Amino acid sequence: MKKFYGLVVTLLLFAPALFAQEHYSEGPIWRIQLIRVKPTAMDAYLTSLRQSTKPLIEEQKKQGMIMDYKIFLKQTKNTPEDWDIAVAIEYKNYAAMDGLAAKGEAVRDKIMGGKGAAQQLGEKRAEIREIISSELLQEIFLK
Repeated sequence: MKKFYGLVVTLLLFAPALFAQEHYSEGPIWRIQLIRVKPTAMDAYLTSLRQSTKPLIEEQKKQGMIMDYKIFLKQTKNTPEDWDIAVAIEYKNYAAMDGLAAKGEAVRDKIMGGKGAAQQLGEKRAEIREIISSELLQEIFLK
């Protein structure tokens, strides 16, 4: 009888996951950063993204570290503390993120000329923007 109750409890624990898979299949993983740019600094920030971030991300894409990326400009603000720009990086799956830090450092050094240059860029950007949130999302495809 104890085995029967154990089986019932186990089935109940896994039931939500089983039903969820019936409705969708798993897609890629997205890392989304929501960024608020300080007033009057949008042009400087976009210039920085174009000159430094775009070549870095393009090289990561070329090397197969990421699948794609997108940058979104928010057209509506709900509050003054709301975000302005979203940077989205697409990874094939969670496994594609294994060892990403070391690979990313190698690409950073190749594109930006080393850790020091990247730190200086980060300090300059901190003066004109604030990262509101960084999220990891699973894209799904409804069946």
